[in-house]
Amino acid sequence: MASKFQNRLVGTIILVAIGVIVLPDVLDGKKTHYKEEIASIPLKPELDSELESFEVMDPVDDSHSLPDTPVAVTEYGDSSEDDKPLPVVVKEVPERNEYQDSGWIVQLMALKNADNAKNLVNDLQKRGYQAHTKPENGFTRVIIGPDVSKSKLERQIIELEKITGSKGQLLKFKPLNP
Repeated sequence: MASKFQNRLVGTIILVAIGVIVLPDVLDGKKTHYKEEIASIPLKPELDSELESFEVMDPVDDSHSLPDTPVAVTEYGDSSEDDKPLPVVVKEVPERNEYQDSGWIVQLMALKNADNAKNLVNDLQKRGYQAHTKPENGFTRVIIGPDVSKSKLERQIIELEKITGSKGQLLKFKPLNP
């Protein structure tokens, strides 16, 4: 037979187990469960039974509103068909562009490897320069500009020589033939 101590120990374990299992539910009170209302989205929208109908109309003939021959209007408002049309003046376009001397660029260097040129341009752009690449005859040219200030680009040539180690060449910018 079991001793009194063992009986008390088993009884205490049972009471503690009941307390751990049952007491939280009793002390919690009335539980409320929240459930979100979910609206389902239909896969195919429902169509109204009424279909829209459109009426196709015939085109309007408005050719009768325009005169057949041009009519010249004189100074007093009366028209005469005897007047000759005004002469057409043809202005020739000059070969030289008005904006030919408007800007300057610095041609910094020409590289065979386009990736190296792009990396250099990215580095110069991070430093605040207006740098671009221009592919030409198997080379990729690195160009700074264009800018209207020649003196600003001349100062930048000195700075660029310190950064890249190559002295750039100052050239006129031709916007129609860069």
